[in-house]
Amino acid sequence: MSADDLVNPADPPDRQITKLMAIAEVLMRRVERDTDQSAASYAQFERAALLEDQVRLRTRDLGDALDLLHVSNARLAAANREAEAARRNLTDAIETVHEGFGLFGPDDVLVLCNSRFGLQLQDIRPFLKPGLDFAGYVELVSRSGRLSLPQGMTAQDWALQRLRRHQDRSVVFTVALTGDRWMQVSEHRTGDGGTVILQTDVTDIIRAEHAARGRLLDDQARVVRATLDHISQGVCIFDTDARLIGWNDRAAELLAINRTRFRPGLAFDDLVERIAHRLRPGDGRRVTELRDWVARRIDRVPLRFTMTRGAESVLDAFAQEMPDGGFVISFTDVTSERHAIAALSRANETLEARVAARTVELGEALAHAERANATRSRFVAAASHDLLQPLSAAKLFLASIEDSGLSPRALDALDKTRSALESVETILDALLDISRLESGRLEVRMQPVPLAPLLARLTQEFAPLAASRNLRLRLRAGPTVVMSDPTWLRRILQNLIGNALRYTRTGGVLVGLRSGSGGIRVEITDTGPGIPEPEREAIFREFHRLNARASASEGMGLGLAIVERACALLGHVVTLDSRVGRGSRFVLHLGAAADLPAPVSAEGGRPRPVAEQDRIAAPSGDLIGLLVAADPDMRRALTHLLDGWGISVLDVPDPGEALALIDEIGMAPDFVLFDALPGTEEDGLALMRRLSASHGALPARLLSSTRAEPLRLKAARAGVPVLYKPLDTALLKRFIAEAAR
Repeated sequence: MSADDLVNPADPPDRQITKLMAIAEVLMRRVERDTDQSAASYAQFERAALLEDQVRLRTRDLGDALDLLHVSNARLAAANREAEAARRNLTDAIETVHEGFGLFGPDDVLVLCNSRFGLQLQDIRPFLKPGLDFAGYVELVSRSGRLSLPQGMTAQDWALQRLRRHQDRSVVFTVALTGDRWMQVSEHRTGDGGTVILQTDVTDIIRAEHAARGRLLDDQARVVRATLDHISQGVCIFDTDARLIGWNDRAAELLAINRTRFRPGLAFDDLVERIAHRLRPGDGRRVTELRDWVARRIDRVPLRFTMTRGAESVLDAFAQEMPDGGFVISFTDVTSERHAIAALSRANETLEARVAARTVELGEALAHAERANATRSRFVAAASHDLLQPLSAAKLFLASIEDSGLSPRALDALDKTRSALESVETILDALLDISRLESGRLEVRMQPVPLAPLLARLTQEFAPLAASRNLRLRLRAGPTVVMSDPTWLRRILQNLIGNALRYTRTGGVLVGLRSGSGGIRVEITDTGPGIPEPEREAIFREFHRLNARASASEGMGLGLAIVERACALLGHVVTLDSRVGRGSRFVLHLGAAADLPAPVSAEGGRPRPVAEQDRIAAPSGDLIGLLVAADPDMRRALTHLLDGWGISVLDVPDPGEALALIDEIGMAPDFVLFDALPGTEEDGLALMRRLSASHGALPARLLSSTRAEPLRLKAARAGVPVLYKPLDTALLKRFIAEAAR
């Protein structure tokens, strides 16, 4: 027999305790009755004692379990009471809400609602009970007799639209009810996916808005009326049936119709009939056009026309459709403007005659100025040659008396005299160069020129001057060959290096040779004072020196003027980059490297005369040039110059007219000149891209006063090199001659 046979674990704890106590009592009696002190009796006693301990432990565990069960039951009862209280509180809370409140669970089934839910829809209220699904709720509302459906919408359409709105997490809309009542519905999702619906009666608000809108419309009508009565135009307003609904007194005055004839409901045809009798006979077709426009009723674009009333009164009429299908016709008295235009036309004819006469006078004056300029250039050249001859003789005389045992004072005077004569000789050389460059007849010999030997000789020549000023003169050059005139290239580099040394007080000058996508360039970088932005254009003018007076000893400010003109003649470009207080960098752009080097002849000295066959050929008289220049003075000046060369010029003020003109004549020009004012350089490049797309690559030049390096590179990549202003006529003639080939 096992312990389970004596004590059934399934019995209640009290029953088990009773059985265990009975067993213990029997065992104790047996022990007391049995006097046998054998080992078996003692063992039974021990088992009874052990069994009593187990019973005691089991009894304690069962008591603890009963205590926990009692606590759990108490907590469950308290939770049930709290849940019931919370439900009563929630019900009381939503009942106090002034709006209708309904809560649908995540499964779209109505959980609870207050007594105001569906209050405005009395015929469906009995059906709004927990357990109703959302689709059924929408179906009930859509078929309610209290719901005022929009015109043309069925109950089924309304229900489908309401179910689509239910897909949004939050939606607010207004529902129209019968009896001019309105209800606002707000629908929002809860955190667990349920839906809360609030129904608010907004009838008073909507009615107040309608009343305010009515007052606003009345106010607007008064304002419109006051406006019509105070404008100078005559206005007639017609409804969709072409009947008069609004007008002002000015319309009656302009149309010469008695004010009593204007009345609400007046047919358009009746009004037009009265107008037609007062118009000039030739304006009858205008009335017909207006009648056709009104009869069209659809696709009515605004109509503008002019008609003459009486002998001279001219009216400008404008008819335009309104959004509701009606239309407005306005009449403006333009009699004085038309008379002014006629007077202006007569004055313009007179002015054109005066301009033509003035143009002839200006042409003669320009020809006279050109002849005077040519005479001046020839005079400067001749005078320079004539003065150089006695200067050379004077220098020889000075050299002959150097060894005559003169006193130190006499030798000092002799040195100063020689220095002065050399300064005068330098100035005369510069004047001669300027004269040659300005004459437009200077010839050049383009040939391969090795740059490294040329730059090395120049740095050697300037080394003593740099040493006397305690400056460093460095050269970085490699074996590079370019196409240029060796004499003028040397003169350009000589002026740039000398100018850098002249203005540098400390530090030094670096002459570097670089190559890149834009071609070969020589950079002369100094550590001088730098050039302020306003001065960067002026330093290329004659006799302009930065922060110094022109003098024979320091130069007359002709070096950079010679550099600019010589670069234009050779097709090179010089640009400037400078920072005040840190120095300047002049960059001479020489184009692509030459394929084959060749010996450079007569590198030094002055420019040599060349044969007649090497001269720049005059442009052909059969050429057609396109000139785009916004500045009328620049356009007239260039047109006059090109006309003098026998070139037909198409001059326009902007790219738009240029494209229109080329499309109209159907023929591309032989070359294009675009005069770029500051900030319009991109317009010129864009014009050339459009012309190239339509007519292929065309010879072109961008005329600009901006010497910035980025513009030159951008223009070069676009195939439209820059001619810097003021223009060099020789370079312009050279470009046109090349375009004619």
